Amino acid sequence: MKILLIEDEPKVAAFIKKGLEEQHHYVEVAYDGQVGQKAIMQHDYDLIILDVMLPLINGLKISANIRERGIQTPVLMLTALNTPGNIVDGLNAGADDYLAKPFHFSELLARINALYRRKMHFKPEPVKLAFADLSLDINTKIATREGRQIVLTAKEYALLELFMKNCNKVLSRIYIAQTIWGLDFGSSTNIIDVYINYLRNKIEKGFSGGKLIHTVIGMGYVMKMK
Repeated sequence: MKILLIEDEPKVAAFIKKGLEEQHHYVEVAYDGQVGQKAIMQHDYDLIILDVMLPLINGLKISANIRERGIQTPVLMLTALNTPGNIVDGLNAGADDYLAKPFHFSELLARINALYRRKMHFKPEPVKLAFADLSLDINTKIATREGRQIVLTAKEYALLELFMKNCNKVLSRIYIAQTIWGLDFGSSTNIIDVYINYLRNKIEKGFSGGKLIHTVIGMGYVMKMK
């Protein structure tokens, strides 16, 4: 793994760097928060080990800053601040794990390995969903079909996203109600059918590609090609 260690105590940094390099990891060290944050912004790392009490920019601020910028590199906070409140602050700032000093190196290594396994198994949400000639951009919330942009309301978007993430699966009215409108949604209302009709008109009417949302009598609805 390529690891960035942000630690202002040279002896602690040297100890961690030596131990991790003996485990065949590549370790870069930054001795203050400003240098460490700049390194994160400019380079890709598999893991960041981050002290909290750092010169110039503290670890909590660094973690919050990189999460605000969408950087999802796993962060392990390693600090002498070990009260429950400190741990909560660290996790709320975006850290994935928190280990208090003094620590056993074997525990640090185990936590690093666990974070790396979690990263390897994590599958990010796709930026775009596609079915037939219909596409949906998750970031911009814009749907397009046959090159034409489709303007959706918030509920229409949520409904379309649900169908596109479950293509070729029959979704019951109860499941749709619970997912889009919440658990307390009344099952007797026809608002689901109303919104599905709204959505059908927007993604099907006037397009040559045909019908996409089909009624399955007595069961619900499904997005599929004929």
